[in-house]
Amino acid sequence: MSRTDENLAQGSASGNRAPWLRTAEGANLLGADGHLGVTIFEEITTLAVHAGAINLGQGFPDEDGPELMREAARDAISAGANQYAPGKGIPALREAISDHQRRFYGLTPDPETEIIVTTGATEALAAALLALTGPGDEVLTFEPFYDSYGAVIALSGATHVTAPLLAPEFQPDLVALEAAFSARTRVILVNNPHNPMGSVFTREALTRIVELANRHNAIIITDEVYEHLTFGVAHIPVATLPGASERTLTISSAGKTFSLTGWKIGWMSGPSELVAAARTVKQFLSYSSGTPFQAAVAAGLALDGSFYQDVADTLQRKRDILSEGLRATGLDVFTPQGTYFVNVDAAPLGVTDATALARRLPELVGVAAIPVPVFCHPAGAERTKSLLRFAFCKRVDVLEEAASRLATLKDRL
Repeated sequence: MSRTDENLAQGSASGNRAPWLRTAEGANLLGADGHLGVTIFEEITTLAVHAGAINLGQGFPDEDGPELMREAARDAISAGANQYAPGKGIPALREAISDHQRRFYGLTPDPETEIIVTTGATEALAAALLALTGPGDEVLTFEPFYDSYGAVIALSGATHVTAPLLAPEFQPDLVALEAAFSARTRVILVNNPHNPMGSVFTREALTRIVELANRHNAIIITDEVYEHLTFGVAHIPVATLPGASERTLTISSAGKTFSLTGWKIGWMSGPSELVAAARTVKQFLSYSSGTPFQAAVAAGLALDGSFYQDVADTLQRKRDILSEGLRATGLDVFTPQGTYFVNVDAAPLGVTDATALARRLPELVGVAAIPVPVFCHPAGAERTKSLLRFAFCKRVDVLEEAASRLATLKDRL
């Protein structure tokens, strides 16, 4: 590390690590030598581009969402909706979010005081964690965990504690979960349906989470961006469970459900005092989010239930196409119950280091994937060291070609 880097790392207060350095550590971006690296997504995408590989690493669709929504965005732009939206979101979208929660889950958040619109779910998560946690607090997540969780928890100054999701079902280990709670647990962050593992938590597991949160007076923050993308199992919002609503902030977004990830429109709902705390931080992050896209997302949320079922059914067929190809390769496939992702164990092919394999895959067979250990702390990385995550939110022809290429993997290792 250069002298300049050392000065940056020290920060402005003696003995305190600079916020950027805490963030990098939390996101597993620091190498063993202390040098700053890039995210695994950037690294693998660069390798895929260089090799001309099919990129099944990053979770974004290669087909656009509903024409109705895209037309609504164009109409809003043409009508002049091109300036700042209200900081908490345009009224039409907040009302549509409230109606969505009522239609699907029987929840009735007040659009005026219990809902805010954010720049994607990522900003909502950041605003909530920065508002509600700090030094001396613990934030409990399941492991593996989405990488932004570790980054923002570290930025807040809180301590990141994890409870494992174990193969093959990747459901919470309820004994380990109880042990992970402490008197310092300020927040439990629940990602369900779960990225990267593709599991949908059972009612039993969610009920236990609520019981433990109540016992320890912890706030529950939920990341439910894959709420409509489940396969044969029902998504249960934590806020619908007894004893949960008064302590739960529910976060979701339009990107995954509507295949419009670039619009970055998310939202948060929950008790007015918790929403107000998060809004206080959020207004000094982005303040306002894409005005014409907000109107279009309001139109999308009003689509009837058949639309949502069709989205899930289509994605399930894509899951099965890629899973069949991965299974034929000789990999041990964990069939996901939701999300965009299927995980595999490469150990049957003699692979003990999924991260090293992920770096070779683009050149080796022309397909890119993400290693699961990067979503873990060291002990979790050891537990998942042979696991890889593939995204199946792509066109059918792309998935079929990827499966064909992967069929050659065993012979190329």
